[in-house]
Amino acid sequence: MVLELKIGDVLRMKKPHPCGGSLWTVSRLGADIGMRCQECGRYVLLARSQLARRLKQVLPHDDLPPDGSVGQKP
Repeated sequence: MVLELKIGDVLRMKKPHPCGGSLWTVSRLGADIGMRCQECGRYVLLARSQLARRLKQVLPHDDLPPDGSVGQKP
């Protein structure tokens, strides 16, 4: 199965980042996927095969509310 990703998509990972955030924004597409943590701003590159194993959910950029809150409690 091929991952259908676009720049700006938000990815929810299975395990949280050490900073506590589990949401990442896609910023680079290719053989490696570049993504930035929405909590701390850390940038990482992951191979598509690794990303496919670690990915829980893809939230398209168009479906996000304008304030950027995704699944966060008030």
